[in-house]
Formats: sequence, C-alpha cells, structure tokens
Amino acid sequence: MLKKTFTLLALLLLTFNSAYADQKIKKLVIAGPFATVSHPVIHMIETDALKDVADEVEFRLWKNPDELRAMTIKGDVDFIAIPTNTAAILHNKGVSLKLIDVSIWGILGMISRDKDLKTLKDYKGKKIVVPFRADMPDIVFKQLLKRQGFDPKKDFDLVYVASPIDAMQMLIMRRADHALLAEPAISIALRKTKSFPISIIAPDLYRSTDLQEEWATVFKSNARIPEAGMAVVGKMMDKPKVIERFLEEYRKSLTWYKTHPKEAGKLIVQTLPMLEEKGLSDSIAHVNIDSVSATEAKKELEFFFNVLQEDDPKSIGGKLPSDDFYYSTK
Repeated sequence: MLKKTFTLLALLLLTFNSAYADQKIKKLVIAGPFATVSHPVIHMIETDALKDVADEVEFRLWKNPDELRAMTIKGDVDFIAIPTNTAAILHNKGVSLKLIDVSIWGILGMISRDKDLKTLKDYKGKKIVVPFRADMPDIVFKQLLKRQGFDPKKDFDLVYVASPIDAMQMLIMRRADHALLAEPAISIALRKTKSFPISIIAPDLYRSTDLQEEWATVFKSNARIPEAGMAVVGKMMDKPKVIERFLEEYRKSLTWYKTHPKEAGKLIVQTLPMLEEKGLSDSIAHVNIDSVSATEAKKELEFFFNVLQEDDPKSIGGKLPSDDFYYSTK
C-alpha cells in the first residue's frame, strides 16, 4: 500500500513538472519603473525564483510613460509594471494586455519646505513641481483638487518635469519648495537633505499631504487607490502556468520586501543605482503595497476608472475596460 502511494505521488509530481516544462521559455522579460511596484520583481530575479519556467529572466527599466507605452505596444516584454489607468488605455486601444494584479495602493504624497502645509488646499497659490503630465500621479492630484472646488491651472502654479527624479533634484537643489512625488522619491529626498527623522531640529524638507488620505476624505472611502500593478503582455497571455507562477513568486517577494526593509534597500540599489539605499528602506514604512488579483480588485478599479472618466474619458481610453481586461485564473 505504501509503495503504491509513493508511486502515485511520483506520477503526480512528474505530471506537474511536465505541465510546467511544456511552457518553459528561454527568456522572460519583465519591465517596470524604478518605483516600488518593480522592487519585488528585482528580488524575484536575484533569487532565481522563476527558474522552473524560464532559463533566463531580464528586468527592463522604463523611465517614463512614453517608454512604457512603446514597450507594451511593440510587445517585446512579457510582463510589465504599469499604472492601472495606462493599462486601461492600452487595452481599450486594442493592445494585447491583461491586468494581473494591483499591488500599489498608496505611494503618492506631497513634500514641502513648509511644515505648516497639511492638506492640498493649503497649497493654493504655491508653485508645485509635478512629474509625468497627464499620467499618474498627476491625474490623481488634479482629481482631488477639482473635487474640492479648485481649478488646477488657475489656483496653483504647476511646473511639470519629465520624471520623479527631476522633481526630487529640484527640491534638493532648492530650485523648488514643494513637489508631488511617489515613494521612494519622497523618502530619498528626505535622506539626501538630512531631513529625517522628524526629531531633527531643523529639517530642510517635510513629509506633507498623503494623497490617499485626501482621497478617503473627498470620496468617503478607504485611504487606498488602485494605482499600479502587473500586466501580462502579448503571447505570454497564452501561458497560464507561467502567469500563475509569476504571480505566486511576485507575492512572495512582495512579502519579503515589506518585512526586510534594510535588506531590500541594499538589494534594489544594485539594479537601480539611481535610488538611495537608506531612503528606499525608509520608504517601505510609508507605502501601501498588497498584491490583489485583478478580478478581486475590479470593484475598486472600476470606481477609480469612473472617477477619472467623469472628468476626462481619455484618461482611461474613453470607456471602462471590458471584462477580459481582468486576468482570471479560472
């Protein structure tokens, strides 16, 4: 009886391994920005977590939304870290893409030289540096301003720059006093100007308004916004086993990232040297990261998309994405 049991287990294991072997590929390409959403991917690669489904795994950096769109449309990546509204736009344009999960629920905030600025309305009339015009986080920022009765163009002096790195550098070089940033840029700016922790006598910069908290107040909801996640692209959509393994390992690496901030800081800067180790470690305590499957996050995504659509339909590609936008393991 025991021998038969072991034989059965061996056959099941062989069948399981064969199912994955059939879908094993030579090279898996995963793209993302330098922001938090990509960091679990880097840990996955460093730990060789996907060796059972790919002989080689490459991380490819996109530096701005234009590069993101070009990579996705060209289809030379398999998975990509992407703002959720950009994923909706591409899907609505017919790009072969499905959202797998939402992992970034809160990384947006204000940073300022004025410790007395607590809410967005306190910034009225101020010059604010904002990265990525008409993309996340600009669209969230403008939504919050408009919903509180402000005209972003008239009531604020918005200065757009190409990237969060540029905005951070303007703060550090004292060419700006206020900026809208996403973690880890906020924490890195605080480190670089020695403005941490709060107990420092005279910090140069202060962590200011949390945009997720403002969202909760304005929309009477939870302080979380489905800001970014992972999507599967092109032919990879036909390899469910690889997708399932990717999502499984991404979640494991995300858990490691949240619980090992010091080690994560050291690891990530090896691949993304434009970041700063201690600042990155600091940032992990200030982000809301949790991998939720696209189908489970659909209700919150559609609420978010409806908010954006009401003001500017183009911000989600003209309409709510269809059901097949949400990848399902069923």
